[in-house]
Amino acid sequence: MADNSLNINNKIWNIAGVLMDDGVSNSDYLEQITFLLFLKMIDENKKAGAFANFDDIPLPEGYSWDLLKSKSGEPLTKHYQEMLTAFSEEKGMLGEIYRKAQNKIQTPARLKKVIDMIDSVSWNEQSEDVKGEIYEGLLAKIAQDTKSGAGQYFTPRALINVIVKCADPKPGKYISDPCCGSGGFLLAAKKYITDNYNLSGDEQKQLQTKLIKGNEIVPNTYRLCLMNLLLHGIGEMGGESPIKCKDSLATTPTADELSDFVLTNPPFGKKTSEAVEKKVTNKETGEEETKIDRKAEVYSRTDFIVQTTNKQLNFLQHIKSMLKIGGTAAVVLPDNVLFEGGAGENIRKNILKTCDLHTILRLPTGLFYAQGVKANVLFFEKKEASERPHTSEVWIYDYRTGIKHTLKQNPLQESDLQDFINCYNPKNRHQRTETYNAETNPEGRWRKFTYDEIVSRDKTSLDITWIKQGGDSEDTPLSELLEQIQQKSQNISQAANKLSELLKEIE
Repeated sequence: MADNSLNINNKIWNIAGVLMDDGVSNSDYLEQITFLLFLKMIDENKKAGAFANFDDIPLPEGYSWDLLKSKSGEPLTKHYQEMLTAFSEEKGMLGEIYRKAQNKIQTPARLKKVIDMIDSVSWNEQSEDVKGEIYEGLLAKIAQDTKSGAGQYFTPRALINVIVKCADPKPGKYISDPCCGSGGFLLAAKKYITDNYNLSGDEQKQLQTKLIKGNEIVPNTYRLCLMNLLLHGIGEMGGESPIKCKDSLATTPTADELSDFVLTNPPFGKKTSEAVEKKVTNKETGEEETKIDRKAEVYSRTDFIVQTTNKQLNFLQHIKSMLKIGGTAAVVLPDNVLFEGGAGENIRKNILKTCDLHTILRLPTGLFYAQGVKANVLFFEKKEASERPHTSEVWIYDYRTGIKHTLKQNPLQESDLQDFINCYNPKNRHQRTETYNAETNPEGRWRKFTYDEIVSRDKTSLDITWIKQGGDSEDTPLSELLEQIQQKSQNISQAANKLSELLKEIE
């Protein structure tokens, strides 16, 4: 990160300290800071017309940065909430960013202090790259706070960059992420294309406003993603949002929603649940009450091979449906997708037959903020209907056995996966050479398996290990181990409380 962006990043992060003093939770830091940052940036743009994706923004009358910063005390908090509400009623990305926005800085003096701190930064002097770096840095800091759960939408940038390099997205092609979190894959794809191709003005505009799209189901995360995309030059403040706040699994993609590249890391957890209201009688009072239950959700879609409550398997089916014929998918999925029987086996067989599932990257634990996750990256291309299976061989890279990473002491770097990139050979993946050899190099990490070898395995399992040395255990630093124990203790306590409540109802 450049020195300039680092200095501003530190200044902005100091604002978080002010917010913490006002009782704003860690997960709300970035949202509250960015509400004000965008107001300041809009004001600067209106005065100087500096950035294309902030041009011609229709703003509600009677609200300006200068007027906001001139107020203090209770009139300040009252005016600021009115300002947020007015902006939420605007159209385009502006209205989406401020939709249902609430001021959570309740102490007028602290709100004034935050406004003054943000006013001291001149955003028009910062390049798009610097603004993007600042925001990415804040996202990373927020994600590091495992207690807030903010890491759920944060995939390590090193891994994202490696995946994008291998997927090799092209100019003029549609790029999607059905669960885009804070937008990491979409931003990396844009950067990859602009860094590797000499785009014309029309091509740049098309990439900014048309070709990148996605969905995010969590409203607050959706808001963070919109802000992140705008700061990196994707979308227009007054234009239609490139991403939608909705459940990707709920509907079958239409023809105009199909993509050439789908790059994604679906949220961890196997089951999707929905809230169901039911009427119950309170045994003590005899009064009827409404109780909220949660039940596993099954998506009834005609394009799905099987119906299942397994969220990961549903996302895999959905991603296949999203792809155009000839389209490429690169998706991060946990181990259960590789070996589960029943629905899992049927889906794997279908993917092997209808797509070219050509590569699997096996990842170690210690890469994600969700502890102990064993994940893989599946790369495949969707093909036209055929009687013969389109997968002829699956190449597997074992970056798990004997590999140890931790989030703080030894985080993943792009250089750690350079050998995988070389083996993958993105520019011509049909020219590959195994590093594994049963006699001369049994510990080689790059090995291919034929279609017949795969389907002959129990449950058509893709959960394949051949390197015998080492193991999957991690040398976790004491500080991280303590943090994990505390988190697990918290989860056990919450589960015990829920069980106690259930027992009371039964009694």
